[in-house]
Amino acid sequence: MTSDPASGARRALPWLVVAGVLVAALSLRGPIMSPTPVMTQIEDDFGIGSGTAGLLTTAPVLMFALLTPVAALVIRRAGAEAALLIALSGVLIGTFVRALPGFGWMLTGMVVIGASITIGNVVIPVIIRRDVPPERVALVTAAYAATLNVGSLLTSLLTAPLAEVIGWSWALVAWSFLTFGGIGLWSIHMRRARSQGSESGEQHSGSSPASGVPRAGVDPDTLTGPLPVVAHGRESRVVFGRPVAWLLVGAFGLQCTMYYALSTWLPTFAADELGLDAAAAGAVASIYQGVGILGAFVVPLLLRFTPRIVAPLVICASWLIVTTGLLLAPELLWVWLSFGAIGHAGGFVVVFSALVAVSKTDTEAAGMSAFVQGGGYALGALGAPVMGALYEATGEWTTALAVMVVLAVVYCGALLAAVASSRRAAR
Repeated sequence: MTSDPASGARRALPWLVVAGVLVAALSLRGPIMSPTPVMTQIEDDFGIGSGTAGLLTTAPVLMFALLTPVAALVIRRAGAEAALLIALSGVLIGTFVRALPGFGWMLTGMVVIGASITIGNVVIPVIIRRDVPPERVALVTAAYAATLNVGSLLTSLLTAPLAEVIGWSWALVAWSFLTFGGIGLWSIHMRRARSQGSESGEQHSGSSPASGVPRAGVDPDTLTGPLPVVAHGRESRVVFGRPVAWLLVGAFGLQCTMYYALSTWLPTFAADELGLDAAAAGAVASIYQGVGILGAFVVPLLLRFTPRIVAPLVICASWLIVTTGLLLAPELLWVWLSFGAIGHAGGFVVVFSALVAVSKTDTEAAGMSAFVQGGGYALGALGAPVMGALYEATGEWTTALAVMVVLAVVYCGALLAAVASSRRAAR
């Protein structure tokens, strides 16, 4: 292949691309978390129980599990830039659909939002890998992961105060201004790229798992580098026979289960246990997302500068502290959330670092990544409705939190076993 005349320019950080990615990231988790501070009002207005309300965060997570291969196909057909624009436009459409009267429309909107975010999850690592100088990929990806948490922080912190002024439905719509901003900035980038004669409309064929779109497939919540997602038949079938693959599915799935369960119900839990109003409960719960911004950078640093076992031990300790602390001393909620945020922000890095270590080829990594994500997100989708159903059935949080503690213990076993397997494979 001939040298790209733009390759020299790519050594400089493409600031407009980075800015577009970061602004887009504000809309790739925030819309999922935005209903959680007003979940009680949603239940009351629609006359539904907590288990049913939990479907609002379950639906997007199920889309992550089911549609990752479809997202990769969209990127191949449309090209990376257009795919991100499609993702943001879909989030915007879903935001307005869920504002229509009726719980059915709200759930439909969350499905649309989840499907659209799935495309964003897959395409942004492609863009980072392609346009950011290799020595800056880890930094930009960590910034992207942190910005995902910023979006969740803003919606967790400010939705309830907005709802007090304009009602919860319009408060959810109000966050569309972030998506409009992402669409506007990314459109400017696309126009500028076309005017400079770049290949902004290039379609990634994905013919080889070692190039293009297939390297995009990990959950970007805490990526340190893009991974492939789409595997070809034989390699993907081999994955099922590897015990380490099942350990990674278990670890990733339990991480997703605990994260989405706690993120969905923390505002309600804070209101019940601490006697806070909706705005104050949302503010306390936002600590979980806010400290995650720091965690997105802390764990990659641990992986780089400490023995490999240190990072997973920190993640395990974090999950045990937050779940046990909420169960035994809920009045110290803000303390436990501060520790727990490191776990949810960094656990993905540990899981996918282990995945890379045990994969012998890019194609094998693609099969394992698709298997881990599909199974993990499918398991994770159960977290919010099950925790809500336990709360609804018992009238208190003790049983649900005891289940979270058990899940944290099992998670630690699966994660440490997977890391140990990856260390043996790397020798």
